Amino acid sequence: MHPSLPRSTSATVTVFASPTSWIESDAVAQCHQVATLDGMIHVAGMPDLHPGKGAPIGAAMASTVLYPFLVGSDIGCGIAVFPIRLKRAVPERLAARFPDLDRPLDPEQDADDPAWAVLAGDVPAGHVEGLGTVGRGNHFVELARVDTVFAPDHAERLGLTAGQLVLIVHSGSRGLGERILRAHTEVHGAGPAADPAAYLAMHDAAVRWGSLNRRLMAARVAHALGAEPTAPIVDECHNLVEVRDGVYLHRKGAAPGDGRDVLVAGTRGTPSYLVAAHAGAEANHSVAHGAGRKMSRADALRRGRAKHTVEELRRTPVGSLVVCGDRQLLFEEAPTAYKRIEQVIADLVAHDLATPVATTVPLVTYKTPDVGTAPRTARLDQRRRKGRA
Repeated sequence: MHPSLPRSTSATVTVFASPTSWIESDAVAQCHQVATLDGMIHVAGMPDLHPGKGAPIGAAMASTVLYPFLVGSDIGCGIAVFPIRLKRAVPERLAARFPDLDRPLDPEQDADDPAWAVLAGDVPAGHVEGLGTVGRGNHFVELARVDTVFAPDHAERLGLTAGQLVLIVHSGSRGLGERILRAHTEVHGAGPAADPAAYLAMHDAAVRWGSLNRRLMAARVAHALGAEPTAPIVDECHNLVEVRDGVYLHRKGAAPGDGRDVLVAGTRGTPSYLVAAHAGAEANHSVAHGAGRKMSRADALRRGRAKHTVEELRRTPVGSLVVCGDRQLLFEEAPTAYKRIEQVIADLVAHDLATPVATTVPLVTYKTPDVGTAPRTARLDQRRRKGRA
């Protein structure tokens, strides 16, 4: 643990990482900057802590004042895990069958798409733009296999066994969260919410929208792979604010750790860890949400181009395939751009924040449509639209 003395503020700052962990000084400095905000009580940095735009990523921040910028624009971003049954899991064949998750589902033109079956009631906030899309950055949809099971009883309660296949979906509220933050910052900048209740109402709708979007994408992929969609066994948001004990608990890249099951994402070339989280008040009841960036996107792009070819990045060290038609994104999201997930998990365990349940190993990681699969997807879309006409 890295306890950091507060600088000219009553708020405390604690970073839950070992001395050998990769924690940038800029990220710690951002934690201290946040600690100086009016009403701030405690800032907890997770072992995946890294610098963000104006506020640290991988942090949980408790305050008597609500600050929308500490949640950011991707309100409701999270990771969900869906069991999936397939007769054969051949990555090369399955990668070509992933649908185009850059193309949104249109409630009218795609009214007969079977993925809509996961929608119960109305679309939150009536926001129909971007439904069923994954977005950019570190978002992904992944077909993975359960590998090592550390806690068989816990895994069994979730219905998981070694060798089982799962879909992992990481995405958020797309344009809805961005719209909510922009409306605030245009008037108040990085200042507090003038009407916390009004912000929370919009925020809560975006959180529900993000969860629905993950379900829609999982259903789209399941149908494309010839499987039946399932309900998620894990679905935890890591960009949100909640009112806890009368205090606003902001999480930016930090998952709820109060008795939840959380998928802590590795990279597309390393395992991810499903953990049972049991973090207390000192960690603001939160755990890490992933490996955390070690390099900026610009550095990853520059270094990656010097070391790797595009084809090398399409096949990962664990033998999985990456579907990504955006070459720049391939380099920006290379496994080497991230911290070691094993160290992040070790830090969570060492500080008694979480207990590993199982690992998942990627088979196919989808980022954006690939040039090889996009034409096929487009043809299928065309046929379907002609059939409706």
